[in-house]
Amino acid sequence: MPETGESRGIDVRAPRFAAGITAALLAVAFLLALVNADAVGTPARFADSGFLLTAVISLLFLWGVVSPATAPWGVVFRRLVAPRISPVREREDPRPPRFAQGVGLLVTGAGVLLHLAGVPWALPIAVAMAFVAAFLNAAFGLCLGCQLYLLLQRGGVIGHRRAA
Repeated sequence: MPETGESRGIDVRAPRFAAGITAALLAVAFLLALVNADAVGTPARFADSGFLLTAVISLLFLWGVVSPATAPWGVVFRRLVAPRISPVREREDPRPPRFAQGVGLLVTGAGVLLHLAGVPWALPIAVAMAFVAAFLNAAFGLCLGCQLYLLLQRGGVIGHRRAA
């Protein structure tokens, strides 16, 4: 049975695993985006390998927001990694990591759209920002999107359930 129910929570190691893969993909996308940062003309911007990889990463972020239970890195963790490591000892609320996926989507999506609009250096800067966040989560367990979620929750902006 998947560990995605809000009542049970998710394995705290799963988001870090996903962040590690995402950070690696973003590092490659950053390097590719640097190569063609000055691409001129819409066809050249569409064919840019950094753009294409970042667009795929944005779609993966979208998948993590829309259907976290079926998102690829979570499935890989549950099916291939979790059975080979110690049993889960700590669980967390799935809402902050899901929100963090939305923040990643916002940042990379903005980079993709600005790149298509011809804004120079928008793509490598957006990818670099997303990389820093993913790296901090993977390496140190510091989820910036989760921290933003908690800050907004404390401020009463999001995350409160309405009484029936």
